[in-house]
Amino acid sequence: MSRFTVPPGDQSVQIRIIDSTTRIGNFQLGFLMEPPMDGMEYMSPLPSWSFLIEHPSGQKILYDLGTRKDLNSFAPTVCEHLEAQGWKVDVKEEVIDTLDKNGIAATEISAIIWSHWHWDHIGDPSRFPSSTELIVGPGFKAEFLPGYPAKPDAPIRESDFAGRNLREIDFSNSVQVGQFRAIDFFGDGSFHIIDSPGHAVGHLGALARTTTNPDTFIFMGGDLCHHSGEIRPSKHLPIPRDIQPSFATPIPLLCPGDSVYEQLLVRRTGSADKPFFRPAMGLDIEQAIETIEKAQLADADKNIWFIYAHDRSLLKYVDLFPLPANAWKENNWREKTLWTFLGEFETAIKRI
Repeated sequence: MSRFTVPPGDQSVQIRIIDSTTRIGNFQLGFLMEPPMDGMEYMSPLPSWSFLIEHPSGQKILYDLGTRKDLNSFAPTVCEHLEAQGWKVDVKEEVIDTLDKNGIAATEISAIIWSHWHWDHIGDPSRFPSSTELIVGPGFKAEFLPGYPAKPDAPIRESDFAGRNLREIDFSNSVQVGQFRAIDFFGDGSFHIIDSPGHAVGHLGALARTTTNPDTFIFMGGDLCHHSGEIRPSKHLPIPRDIQPSFATPIPLLCPGDSVYEQLLVRRTGSADKPFFRPAMGLDIEQAIETIEKAQLADADKNIWFIYAHDRSLLKYVDLFPLPANAWKENNWREKTLWTFLGEFETAIKRI
C-alpha cells in the first residue's frame, strides 16, 4: 500500500485539543453531504475543535477558534446567514477564556491559524493582543480584504486583523507532505501547514509531529470533511469485517463475510471502497473530493490520527484540554474513534 510520507524531523510539538464549547444543532445533513441517509435528516449537534500547539522553543499557536459567544457580533452577512438557516448555535465559553482559566494568557499565543474563514472556525481574534499573528490561506486577502465594514459584504470584520500581522501562506516554495503542498512552520519538521483546497477559499490543514522514534502525527483537517462517512471507508481503509450493528438483523448478505455496513455502502455508492457520503457544499466540490482522497492515505496510516473540525467521536473517548493528546497512539484513541460513526446508520440498515 502507498504510504503517507512526511519529511524527516527529530522534533515534536505538544498538542492539546480544545473543546471550543461550540455546538451546532438543527443542522440538515443535506446541507453538507449527499446522498441522504435514512434516519439522519439532521446531524447530531456538531462540536468545533480548536488545537493548541506548543513548540519546544516556547512558541504557542492555535489552529482554529470555534465560534464567537455573541453571534450578533459577526459581520452582517454572517448574521443574516445564520438567521436564515435556523441552526441552533450554543457557545458556553470562547477559546481565549478556556485558555485563561487554565493559566495560559492570550499574550502567550504567537499566532492563530484559521483553517478557513467560515463563522464556526474564526472566533474573535480581536480579543487577542496585536502581537498575535493571524495566518490565512492562499487567496484570502484578494477575496475578503479590507473586511467589514469597509467591504460591506465581507464575512470577516476589519477588527479580526486590525493592528496585527495578517499573514497569507504562500505555497510556491513548499515541501511535500503526502500528496499535499506544505510549509514547515518552525523549520524543524515538527509542524506543517497543509494546502487543502476545495471547501473554501484558502482552506488550510495542519500536521503535528506528536512523537519521534517512532514518529506519530495528528492531522488537523478543518472542514476537509464534515463527517467520518465523508472520508471513510477508502481503498486504503476498508470497513473491518468484524464490526456489526448492536441489534440483531435478518439482512441477507450479498457475499459471505460482508458486513451489513459494507452492504449498505455498496447500495449507496456501488463500491466497497468509497466513503458513505460526498460533499454537497463548498467552493469547488471536485477539488474538495480530490483533497479528501489525498487525506485518505493519512487517515489509513496507523501512525497518523486524522481529526476534522466537527468530529463527534472525540467527545466520548479522548482527553481534552488542558490534558495533552500526544499519547494518542498508546491510548488507542484512533482505533476507539475511527468507526464509531457507523452507529448512526442503524435506521438505514434496518430499512435495507
